[in-house]
Amino acid sequence: MSIANPKQTVLNPTIPFAGTILGGLLPGEMVLIQGAIPSDSDRFQVDLTCGSSTKPRADVAFHFNPRFKRSPCIVCNTLQKERWGKEEIHYKMPFRQGAAFEIIILVQKDIFKVAVNGSHVLEYRQRLDLAKVDTLLISGKVTIQAIGFIPNVSSAPPTPSIVMSMSKVTKANALFSESGDLSVPYKGRLETGISPGNTLTIKGKISVYPHSFTVNLRAGDSEDIAVHLNPRLKAGVFVRNSFLDKCWGPEELMLPSFPFSPGEYFEMIMHCEAQKFKVAVNGVHLLDYKHRVHDLNRVNQLEIVGDLQLLDVKLW
Repeated sequence: MSIANPKQTVLNPTIPFAGTILGGLLPGEMVLIQGAIPSDSDRFQVDLTCGSSTKPRADVAFHFNPRFKRSPCIVCNTLQKERWGKEEIHYKMPFRQGAAFEIIILVQKDIFKVAVNGSHVLEYRQRLDLAKVDTLLISGKVTIQAIGFIPNVSSAPPTPSIVMSMSKVTKANALFSESGDLSVPYKGRLETGISPGNTLTIKGKISVYPHSFTVNLRAGDSEDIAVHLNPRLKAGVFVRNSFLDKCWGPEELMLPSFPFSPGEYFEMIMHCEAQKFKVAVNGVHLLDYKHRVHDLNRVNQLEIVGDLQLLDVKLW
């Protein structure tokens, strides 16, 4: 999950999911949910509730319910004393059956703001006391890879991923020219190269019996590989290198831990700075890789190969 220092995370939960929000929700905090929608899904829902009682049913402060049949829409509502209030229906539908997604719910004093895949979708004015919200429920035809509760972003510098998800970018992969095919081996073109401030996000699932996989950032006008990232799962080693002037450079191997596991989902973020790439996996900063190619505009091809299934690739 692309979060630094979350106050709470849940990975690969079983659906339906019910989880206590440690410390409740406070203004300025965010709820981040990453998952995928099966191709046959008719609906799913995310509920922020006041407890988890079923008899009587707990109050639902925010009911977020994407529906795909007939006229696709998102229904929002509040349940109080086992009675639903007036529905708010939004026909802007950012979700697609068979596709991955990322939801961010920004909690404010009186409003929930929702962004999906980096674009603002809706606002919902709170009808119940926010202090009573202590549970997250997710149900329906949906697969969830990660849930995170992010502390007040006004008291901590936002990570690149938070900036990405809440930015006003309307087309997340605007720097790519690609067909949308995520089959492996994967090749994508970076139309304007890469530059400081860009962030590359790769979401995938490791094969059950993997050997390794590789992420290469290439200079398209030569055989040069500016960045070669090669997690080797059998050996538990994450190799970093560059291939320049027909020669491999010195390998970089040191890591505090190895973050990948067979059969598990992952998210890798590569954030380009003036002197280096910063790489995070599943929300944890893992390594820095100093640039060995200084003309980053030449770096205009992304290549991903090996023992994994790709779910999403974006350059911001």
